[in-house]
Amino acid sequence: MYDTLIGPVRVLDGSGAAEYRANVALLDGRIAAIGVPDDTPARARVDGAGRVLAPGFIDVHTHDDTNVIRTPAMLPKLSQGVTTVVVGNCGISAAPVRLRGAPPDPMNLLGAEADFQYPSFADYTAAVERARPAVNVAALIGHTALRNNHMDRLDRPATPGEIDAMRAQLRDALAHGAIGLSTGLAYASAFSADTEEVKALAQTLDEFGALYTTHLRSEFAEILEAMQEAFDVALHARVPVVVSHLKCAGAGNWGRTTEVLARLEKAGRMQPVGCDCYPYSASSSTLDLKQVTDDFDIDITWSTPHPEQAGRKLADIAHDWNLPLLDAARRLQPAGAVYHGMREDDVRRVLAHRLTMIGSDGLPNDPHPHPRLWGAFPRVLGHYSRDLGLFPLAEAVHKMTGLSAARFGLRDRGLVREGQWADLVLFDPDTVIDRATFDAPLQAAAGIDAVWVNGVLSYSRGKATSERAGRWLPRQGDLRAGFPTASD
Repeated sequence: MYDTLIGPVRVLDGSGAAEYRANVALLDGRIAAIGVPDDTPARARVDGAGRVLAPGFIDVHTHDDTNVIRTPAMLPKLSQGVTTVVVGNCGISAAPVRLRGAPPDPMNLLGAEADFQYPSFADYTAAVERARPAVNVAALIGHTALRNNHMDRLDRPATPGEIDAMRAQLRDALAHGAIGLSTGLAYASAFSADTEEVKALAQTLDEFGALYTTHLRSEFAEILEAMQEAFDVALHARVPVVVSHLKCAGAGNWGRTTEVLARLEKAGRMQPVGCDCYPYSASSSTLDLKQVTDDFDIDITWSTPHPEQAGRKLADIAHDWNLPLLDAARRLQPAGAVYHGMREDDVRRVLAHRLTMIGSDGLPNDPHPHPRLWGAFPRVLGHYSRDLGLFPLAEAVHKMTGLSAARFGLRDRGLVREGQWADLVLFDPDTVIDRATFDAPLQAAAGIDAVWVNGVLSYSRGKATSERAGRWLPRQGDLRAGFPTASD
């Protein structure tokens, strides 16, 4: 007897192939059979009439590093059908980390000083396993975290000795299952790292078949040069590269995604490349004085000295304080912000590209977060696929499942196939949509009927169950295999 029988249901298997109708049976955490008769015995039966069954969504770009331990129910992700998160993006990770005071910007996005309790990567993975989060967890190692561990200050390049120490720590983390290395070269804490420093670290990835991901040194006017730096680093290290949250930011950069994507395509003919993207025309991070402008709205999401200003526009705060915009921003720091600095047609162009995966880039510790934290994946399904017709539903699902699992080496996940782990989401294709907004961001999506993690029903009828069945996912195999050649 099977544990669960779902169906009859419309199956989108995550490969990008057309849907088919079937009953899907689960047993011992895996997809045991597809296409069994309606009267097949099972301990639990779920009616799939009018619904789509897809692989659980894989959020390849998160900052959930400490949250999978501190708030293991992970409702913002589970409620939108996410069953696996990749942490450690943008050069910041919770491990391996030894702080000498408050976490430097932007590591403070992951939590306060007390939340960094993992001096080794093995310490972190053990903590994840003890916490039993509701979603699976895979992890990158942050370049900025390594710099924090071995440098007295972050506004300079690392010395050869410091690079050697960082490489040793990175190698230890890779040996314990880390997926790869991430950088956040746009941030002040890593901007002074020269390309040679990054190349030296990335070389370590080659022996493990690991991955390089990067928040580019610039997403503004110098974006093509920043992309070339990323490609050079990965080519030197002989590893794949994923460009994080690919975008053209800033009013002077609008419309350039055509040439940016052409550059990505060109690189892809010579080396394994990919990118992720979130489905919004606004970004979110710490409040960066270099990005303060009156060209577009900037919303404040948190402020240490002025927490009462969270959720307000920087321009309105500056008006109330009778200060210039930049002076008001200085007074708010340290703080977080949402920057409405992209153009919608650029977002659509990147989303639709064949190399693009979906990542939320949500910031779970913001008291007034960007709505992508709760809504990114249903927004792709409902707004961009169904309502705008940007791509077929099968392609939308592929960008969140099969493509992501292949790129990040998540073996036996990302597809509805017999033998795969039963990470699954059941949704209504006619009603699925994000409900989180910039004004009211803490809202679960509509149309997500049920979510299974490793075969365990974890979310149903708008509520989390009491089950938390997520697992720590170590790197499996050589990740270069997940990046087909240009001829493929």
